[in-house]
Amino acid sequence: MQIKQLMATLAAAALACATLPAAAETVVIVSQKNPATRMFAEQASQFFLGKSNMFTPIDQAEGSHIRNEFYQKLTDKDAAQVKALWSKLVFTGKATPPKEYKSNAEVKKAVAEDPKAIGYIDKSAVDDTVKVILTLQ
Repeated sequence: MQIKQLMATLAAAALACATLPAAAETVVIVSQKNPATRMFAEQASQFFLGKSNMFTPIDQAEGSHIRNEFYQKLTDKDAAQVKALWSKLVFTGKATPPKEYKSNAEVKKAVAEDPKAIGYIDKSAVDDTVKVILTLQ
C-alpha cells in the first residue's frame, strides 16, 4: 500500500514540475543602427551600473520582476543594491540614472530610436527593430 502511495506522490510531483513555466530568457538589446553585435556580461554591467557612458542604459520599471531578475543575473546584485549605487553616482554628480519604462514594448521602442541606448527585455518581445547582443539565462 505504501509503494502505491509513494508512486502516486511521485507522479503528482512530476506532473507539477512539467506544468511549471520555463524561466524566461532576458536579452540585452541595442538599436539596429548601433554597430555592436555582441557583448559580454561584464561589459554590459558597466553601462547598467554607471561605470561607463559609452551606451545610455534604459531600465524596466522599478519593482518589476524582469528588472530584479536582470540585475541579479547580470551583476549578482539585487535591484536595491543597484539603486543605492545609482543614488551615490547621482549625488556626486557623476552620472544620471537610466530612464525607466513600464513594459518590454516601451523599452524596445526607446532603444530602437536611440543608437546609443542599451536596454533589456524578454526574449519573446524581440523583433527586427532591435538587435540582441547578449542573452542572460
